[in-house]
Amino acid sequence: MQKANIDGKVWTFGKDVDTDIIIAARYLNTSVPEELAKHVMEDADPEFVSKMSVGDVIVAGENFGCGSSREHAPIALKAAGIAAVIAPTFARIFYRNAFNMGLPIFELPESAEIEEGHEVSIDMNAGTITNKTTNKSYNFTPIPAFMQELIDAGGLMNFAQNEIKGE
Repeated sequence: MQKANIDGKVWTFGKDVDTDIIIAARYLNTSVPEELAKHVMEDADPEFVSKMSVGDVIVAGENFGCGSSREHAPIALKAAGIAAVIAPTFARIFYRNAFNMGLPIFELPESAEIEEGHEVSIDMNAGTITNKTTNKSYNFTPIPAFMQELIDAGGLMNFAQNEIKGE
């Protein structure tokens, strides 16, 4: 069973946040998650990593994760401690890469109603996101069962290893 809730402070970004904004190409000389984490969202907000806390949530506009197909983007977000990303839509390759890397993402058409600094609670079992600051709740697009299994396992590689071991 998946972790039932994600609770965190919101950081907002606009629409069409591409993978080069999430992790700039100049840092792709490594795939070490801890190194990538040091530079996540740096070109959008140079102080982002020093301001955020583990467990925080990014809320963005439509088409989050557009651009290249690099897996480094969800790896960097997850390694930095981002617990989830909420947006009305995600670029399809980023969508799949996020689940493959074990980063929970939630499609929410009303994401623009959630402001930076707000506190949110995501109940993955109930399919709701509650803005604890405004006390308003939203239903998100359900995550397919197999994708939930990837999140539970911490990503596709862990899932496959567990399957091989018969767990």
